[in-house]
Amino acid sequence: MPAASYIDPRNGQLYPLDQPRWCSDERTPLLVTPGAGISREDIDGRTRSLWRYRAALPVEIAKPITLGEGCTPLVQQQWGELRPLFKLEWFNPTGSFKDRGSSVMLSFLRQIGVNAVLEDSSGNGGSSMAGLGAAGGMRVKILAPASTSPAKIAQVRAYGAAVQLVEGPREESEAEAIRQSHQTFYASHNWQPFFLEGTKSLAYEIWEDLGFRAPDNVIVPVGAGSSLLGCAFGFRELLGAGQIARLPRLFAAQPLNCSPIDASFQAGVDTPVAREVHKTIAEGTAIKNPLRLREIIGALRESGGGTVALSEDQIVAALRRLARQGLFAEPTSASAAAALDKLAAAGAVKANETTVAVLTGTGLKAATTVADLVQ
Repeated sequence: MPAASYIDPRNGQLYPLDQPRWCSDERTPLLVTPGAGISREDIDGRTRSLWRYRAALPVEIAKPITLGEGCTPLVQQQWGELRPLFKLEWFNPTGSFKDRGSSVMLSFLRQIGVNAVLEDSSGNGGSSMAGLGAAGGMRVKILAPASTSPAKIAQVRAYGAAVQLVEGPREESEAEAIRQSHQTFYASHNWQPFFLEGTKSLAYEIWEDLGFRAPDNVIVPVGAGSSLLGCAFGFRELLGAGQIARLPRLFAAQPLNCSPIDASFQAGVDTPVAREVHKTIAEGTAIKNPLRLREIIGALRESGGGTVALSEDQIVAALRRLARQGLFAEPTSASAAAALDKLAAAGAVKANETTVAVLTGTGLKAATTVADLVQ
């Protein structure tokens, strides 16, 4: 395999990895050139974290920043006629799957000399960057919508990160972060490609959880798409390495109130489609214009999966139902559980299949809201 590089998926332009970069020269999003995948023999069984899969990373990272992220439980529960496996990502150190991406991205950036970073986030991404940044001795500034759950902002501040609250919709925080990026490196979990190199550990971990085989279906709440794309990249590498026989079907769960990926997928295109946007309780997926829409749609099509758009009532019902089974999820996570019902009703997911639903974050991040909803 040639040495890994950043690549602009739109034109194939390559950029070296040893230069701090978060976008192309044309200010478009980049990826890292695909990896060759690993076999079970390449797993470091002595390490109980996602770093057990470090052989799958595009570069060797000598001193990872880690708090033990990854190795989260996979718990089977009855859900109507289904017996899905819930991947409990809130067992990550800061309470969400974002720790997978933050650990790998910040470790890589620190290794090439970056010691201060800027990030925009509606909550979990900011908490994760602040926590892992603190663990790595890095200075972190988070820009977040003023409407973000207070508990998430309190967590960011507790880690010692600087916080700037931005009025207006979610995308205003990103715009302000980009304006400030000439002062501090913009380590965006949506833009910087190494974040996806961390989230692809989800695929490797599910593969190992299931005795080194792929599930039939994986359902993920999707806003910007880092968890879904991580799964897509990881399973694609495993397929290329001959470790699995086929890709699992990937399904993106979105609130109908903010569902641009569902709008485009259902229209049969990979470009934006107009759909009215409203406030949603699933704030973690309230992304009106996903940066990597084309790649997300491509991953869904490649896997034979699809999208599910959910009403607020359906998300709340799933949230309540999860809680009654002992699973205290945040509303965004409950979208994956709510999607199970719609997919089963449509015959897209069957009882005799192995289905994984990724519960991305803890209800403790929005405890007051969740408590009100599940009464």
